[in-house]
Amino acid sequence: MAQQKFANCIITEKFTPPDMDPAMIQKMEKWNHLIRWVDERVVPGAFQMNCCWFVTVPEDQPYTQHSHDVPEIIGLFGSDPDNQDDLGGEVEFWMEDEQYTITKSCMIFVPGGVNHCPLILKRVDRPIFHFTVVTSSLYTQTG
Repeated sequence: MAQQKFANCIITEKFTPPDMDPAMIQKMEKWNHLIRWVDERVVPGAFQMNCCWFVTVPEDQPYTQHSHDVPEIIGLFGSDPDNQDDLGGEVEFWMEDEQYTITKSCMIFVPGGVNHCPLILKRVDRPIFHFTVVTSSLYTQTG
């Protein structure tokens, strides 16, 4: 049977960016369960998106302040199907010098060039679904 034209556009395998530090990956796996990652290395022409489950509070908070040349969308969603608005935890998130306390499912739009993070997991009562979308072909950051 011939290969279907768009079969490579359906991502069913996990991908870990080769430039990620293996020691950091091992630490992250204790609290962050990567679901899928896509960028131009997975599907030529794709923009970058990744998603994971936050399952516990990490010993060392890894998300430090940075920016991107392009906009980013960050999603945080609770896992209670009977109360979809409840995050099931608490996240501290910074944009420039403003602190936000997040306890409800949300999407955060970060304009290009805006410093954001740290993203600090304060409490994880139930798994939190997290994703990021960056409108460039690779995830790059400055700062």
